[in-house]
Amino acid sequence: MARTSKSLINTVELGRAIRRRREELGLSLRDVADETNVSASTLSRIENGTGKPDADNIARLTSWLDVPLERILKGTREGREETKAIVYYPHETTPEIVEAHLRADRNLTAETADALSELFRVAYSQFSRKDQPKSARKKR
Repeated sequence: MARTSKSLINTVELGRAIRRRREELGLSLRDVADETNVSASTLSRIENGTGKPDADNIARLTSWLDVPLERILKGTREGREETKAIVYYPHETTPEIVEAHLRADRNLTAETADALSELFRVAYSQFSRKDQPKSARKKR
């Protein structure tokens, strides 16, 4: 009996992260391809959830994203998928950190985590005061 191997990489999470960062920076797929040395067609497939990147491309992309590899790994336990501990870098924005926690929450479906992440991003961008000095924000 042939054994099927499941990918350990959460390509949906990787694709979302690439698209989000690319759009935040105002880059085209070709721009990202030039920066990462990963073809635009491969990037497109990853963003759309149909591509399975090889180890070299995963390394290039997580480096370009500046996120820990652990963020896009799937964990398994006794044959079922399990989310690993949340790992993030201190320079990540608050919405990115909150999104990672929502996606890791076993009590939420992927659709619910997506919706809550988007709600948080919108609310955060509306209520965060990037133009105020930190001392003024503490007084609220």
